Amino acid sequence: MISGVFDIFRRNPQLAVVGTVGLIIAYLSLSPTLMLFYGSFRSAPFGLPGEFTWAHYISAYTDPLTYRLLINSFIFAGFSALVATALATILAWISIRTNAPGRKFFELTAIVPNIFPPVMLAVSWTILLSPRTGLLNRLAMEIFGLDAAPLDIYSMWGMIYVEALITTPLAFLMVSASLYSMDPSLEESARVAGSSNLQIVWRITLPIVRPALLASAMLNFVRAIESFDTPAIIALPARIEVFTTKIYREAIGAFPPNQNLAATYSVSLLLITLLFVYFYRSMTSKSERYVTVTGRGYRPMIIELGRWRYFASAVAGLILILIVVLPFLVLVYVSFITYVHVPGPKTWDLLTLEHYTFNLTDSRTFEALKNSLFLAVGGATLCMILAALTAWVTTKSKGAGTAVIEGLSFIPWAFPGTALAIGLLWTYVYVPLPIYGTLWILLIGYITRFLPYGLRTMTATIVQIHDDMQQASMVCGAGFMTTFRRILLPLLRPGFVAGWIILATIYLREFSLSVFLYSPGSEPIGPLLYHFYVDGNLGPMCSMAMIVSVVCMSLIVIARRLGKVGEHF
Repeated sequence: MISGVFDIFRRNPQLAVVGTVGLIIAYLSLSPTLMLFYGSFRSAPFGLPGEFTWAHYISAYTDPLTYRLLINSFIFAGFSALVATALATILAWISIRTNAPGRKFFELTAIVPNIFPPVMLAVSWTILLSPRTGLLNRLAMEIFGLDAAPLDIYSMWGMIYVEALITTPLAFLMVSASLYSMDPSLEESARVAGSSNLQIVWRITLPIVRPALLASAMLNFVRAIESFDTPAIIALPARIEVFTTKIYREAIGAFPPNQNLAATYSVSLLLITLLFVYFYRSMTSKSERYVTVTGRGYRPMIIELGRWRYFASAVAGLILILIVVLPFLVLVYVSFITYVHVPGPKTWDLLTLEHYTFNLTDSRTFEALKNSLFLAVGGATLCMILAALTAWVTTKSKGAGTAVIEGLSFIPWAFPGTALAIGLLWTYVYVPLPIYGTLWILLIGYITRFLPYGLRTMTATIVQIHDDMQQASMVCGAGFMTTFRRILLPLLRPGFVAGWIILATIYLREFSLSVFLYSPGSEPIGPLLYHFYVDGNLGPMCSMAMIVSVVCMSLIVIARRLGKVGEHF
């Protein structure tokens, strides 16, 4: 039977590719999912014999605190998604559709936070707004003679505020793309009819981009409810319980750890995110109902704001100060001072390079950076190759199995990092592969978790390539792999490089998955930064964040240059 299968694959190499890709995607998506459910129903910790039981679900959902963390999670995710989408919409409209001074600079600056580790953006706001040592709080107390700090970042509203600022750049990318693709004739008609700019925005622009706004809010909701970056920095010290902090406490923070109960909460979180990702995909798949760009030539209209253009620039500038400037200045400032204090005349005497010297000479830091670079470069490359093959299978291959592969490939899109980590831990305790506690389990986790990111860029690129290119190559006698390597990959290079950059920068600063899967010999940058924070080493932490940001920018520059090499090829 096996020999018959090989004969079929030999006669039809494309079928072999579809089958191989399908098996890989099914394994990556289903194994942690099934093992997560398996762990939640086991009576014993992983690695030990046990029996089927409902005890963990009964324990979880008869505990009144479970419903408190459920409410907290929805409040945190819902309000942060709404605030992020509102800020992104204002910023995108000002920078793309108006004549506000500096609008091109605003558009470019809005995506800068993507090079910073999200955990560091949360830390920067604790440095600014901690009730005891926060720089802005101390400054306000000195200026206004206050006895207590006016703001407290360690609260639910502090969490919402920080998460909203972290996710605003993601929402900005989605909303700005929708604003760019609008046909301005509808707005022009409204203006001819006598409508003001405000009326046009409210009655024409916002209804047209509503699908993008809803999709952005939904995606940011999923991003927030599965986030462990902000909760690790703010919720854990404030004793605010959300799903991700509960999973962390049970899997790592408890003694002894309760991996079964952690799996139970992870299953609940996975089901919630799957539901909202389904809603998100339903919205985006029906977006053609709102299409306004047709085959006619058009150019997006720039709205003249008159004297209000300076006010618009001030609003956009304020948003960018909150999401980019203040966090960046705090990280730079703390990385160069001996201890955290409100800047003053004595600051010049406390400037130091010792934090950078420590990070550049410390063996643990060097190993963490080396591990993260390996995961970023190697993991992003492998993930993009798999994404390219998967995109070809789902868009160019004909067969009943392609729809199944496409559906399986998007399961990781809804898989929270904390839940995926618990599923992978259960998987590789039982699967006879010696990768538990090594970099390889992190590599598999990264590829599984972020494959949809690479798949989106590759699918958008591969649908633009006509089938004639592939068919002409095969008519000349080339096999599929030769055609893929010599014809398709060079044509896919822009999408491949763009996806590689996205993945490499994400892998380099990833935290929520890594903190559950790493071991002392395979520690990447994300957990190292968190341990700096827990130990109170803010100077080394901030200097390490700046080093990581420089490495991220270097990877982007190198990838873009390599992507342009050999234009004739």
